Amino acid sequence: MGLFGKKKEEKKSCCCGGDCNAETMAQAQTAKNKGAAVKILGTGCAKCNELEAATREALTELGMDANIDHITDFTQIAAYGVMTTPALVVDGKVVAFGKVLKKDEVVRILQKVRG
Repeated sequence: MGLFGKKKEEKKSCCCGGDCNAETMAQAQTAKNKGAAVKILGTGCAKCNELEAATREALTELGMDANIDHITDFTQIAAYGVMTTPALVVDGKVVAFGKVLKKDEVVRILQKVRG
């Protein structure tokens, strides 16, 4: 009988729905910890680029290092626990996600996070 046959093995998947394994997750974690202190997480769409431009303007206004990493790899984005982009990461912590911030909002966030 077909109903009582062997169970099909279920393929395990990670949070990103891909075939992630310990090695790829470790690579994502390493990428998360290195690079610029300010990062934009997103696919490279218009909204992500708007957030990057606003962040760059805010950093320039505050006289801070304007080096920004734009992370587009979904595995690395998922390593931050972000499921809605664009997102802003400062010093390894996600400070905003899911909306495009204006320059003034980014200035307030940077002042609050960095003192």
